[in-house]
Amino acid sequence: MERGAVGGAVEWPGMPSIRVAAVVDVTEAEGPGARFAVWLQGCAIRCPACCNPHMFDPAAGIPVDAGDLLARLDRVRDQVEGVTLLGGEPFEQAAALVPFALGARERGLSIVAFTGHLVEDLRSGWPPGSRELLAHVDLLVDGPFRADLPERTRRWSGSANQRFHFLTGRYSPGVETIASGEVDRTVELRFRLDGTMERSGWPED
Repeated sequence: MERGAVGGAVEWPGMPSIRVAAVVDVTEAEGPGARFAVWLQGCAIRCPACCNPHMFDPAAGIPVDAGDLLARLDRVRDQVEGVTLLGGEPFEQAAALVPFALGARERGLSIVAFTGHLVEDLRSGWPPGSRELLAHVDLLVDGPFRADLPERTRRWSGSANQRFHFLTGRYSPGVETIASGEVDRTVELRFRLDGTMERSGWPED
């Protein structure tokens, strides 16, 4: 595939690369259904006791073009119902993520995003590009992680102060609720050929 081209459509010229910490092609631990999860590198919020402090440094991770990320998504698009953006802090790279988010929506996929910012700030345009990225998000989970407010009744959120915003009709309130008798949390472990392990999901304390 030609660099910067996806399905014959040329990407935005001059668009900065997306700084990516990790990608899991298919996971059921990061939002409704099976999802293509992208952890973005860099976070200035730096919540105490964050589970991903290695994603704070904006200079770490790997630069990836939106077109290349969409090409990877295309390989599993028949296995997932949507994309999840988390990190790190996705909205610190909001402008760079817009072409990827638009491409995912054009493919009929949903978008879930996790952010330490508040939706009110995103709608005001902070960080830059937030309004444009937010326009493609179906479900937003906002608010900083607080270790003193552990979440006990909802999936996917890290702490009880975080809010679920259903921005389109794709998902409805209650999808995040843990019903009586259901598994509280989903945690996935993947073992690489080099002997290392990666984990996704949020374990119960």
